Amino acid sequence: MRCLVVEDDMISRKILVRILSEHFECESAENGLEAVEMFRRSLQADRPYKLICMDIMMPVMDGQSALKAIREIEKKMNIPIGREVKTVMTTAMTDTKNVTDAFFQGLADAYLSKPVSRENIHQTLREISLIS
Repeated sequence: MRCLVVEDDMISRKILVRILSEHFECESAENGLEAVEMFRRSLQADRPYKLICMDIMMPVMDGQSALKAIREIEKKMNIPIGREVKTVMTTAMTDTKNVTDAFFQGLADAYLSKPVSRENIHQTLREISLIS
């Protein structure tokens, strides 16, 4: 299974990749624009990601905008309902407005507050049925 970690903070990105590498072949991006392009290329190469773990607050393109673009790509490429990429959004605990906005938009499968832990990530992956 393949995973895309999207995080502008290098240390956070490395931590997420390290934890998620226990279950996935991981790639990473520094912003939402880069993530959208990597997602598009992965579908075109018939090597789709099973999971995208993405920060909400990033420069260039934020996580919410990137996720909207990713969902549009899935629609245009006729990805069947239920076969879309699973998405886990990450954010600082103090960023309640963006978490609330993202939650009500309903585009992500789960949300994690930073700092993330191995246990929280594994629990979330179980909740969205990516690991048992």
